[in-house]
Amino acid sequence: MDHYAFDDDCDLCEAARITPWFHEDDICWIAECEVCAVPMVVWRGHGTEPPAEELTHMHTRLAEVVEVHFTYEHYVDDNMRNIPDHYHAHARPRGGFFGHGLRRS
Repeated sequence: MDHYAFDDDCDLCEAARITPWFHEDDICWIAECEVCAVPMVVWRGHGTEPPAEELTHMHTRLAEVVEVHFTYEHYVDDNMRNIPDHYHAHARPRGGFFGHGLRRS
């Protein structure tokens, strides 16, 4: 993991365990988003353009988390609204945005 850029002032680089975590590896981690309560994948590197193979890896892991832990179909929303300088993506419910009240498996 030490080959990735890191920003001491970035909340996502800090990777604080504030909400439940579903997955972590050398490329990414996936936790429940504190704001919208859906799974969110976060790249280990500080930046906005992960390599294509790492992006595919992250989206695949995100889909697996939704399949195992939730009961909804999702779409990947990688519009980085609140933290625009660190790649992350949300697994949003099709037809929705927030996850509050969604059933878990």
